[in-house]
Amino acid sequence: MPYTPIVATLGYVLSPDGRDVLMVHRNARPEDHQLGKYNGLGGKLEPYEDVVAGMRREIHEEAGIDCEELKLRGTISWPGFGKHGEDWLGFVFVVTRFSGTPFASNPEGTLEWVPLDRLDELPMWEGDRNFLPLVFDEDPRAFHGVMPYRDGRMVSWAYSRV
Repeated sequence: MPYTPIVATLGYVLSPDGRDVLMVHRNARPEDHQLGKYNGLGGKLEPYEDVVAGMRREIHEEAGIDCEELKLRGTISWPGFGKHGEDWLGFVFVVTRFSGTPFASNPEGTLEWVPLDRLDELPMWEGDRNFLPLVFDEDPRAFHGVMPYRDGRMVSWAYSRV
């Protein structure tokens, strides 16, 4: 059976000094299956949109800022991750330069600047703790991972870098 995931972007916007990252605290919708968790910004790719254009659009829609410089840090395949067991494939970016002032919140929740060294203290998807160090490390190579989920829980994590 062919793998036909939902294709998405996930972006982490760094503050101008590079010490903080803009996160969304998913606290706005009681029916949100990510309620209470912190996450980067992003979402589903639109038809006829490349991943960079999709990342820029999502950051603009969710935070009100424009990406001026971004870097692909990796890709992650999330089989079974969706609310109803859908497969997802994400392109993970770091935004190192932007223009504008971020919104205080969006329809998903509050936007917060979080110190990079305090990310591990936040409630988030358990799987995020596995790949976030790769997003922010000094290794210039992209990572490519697979993180299967079953019943809302991460089953395993594996990645390679090239």
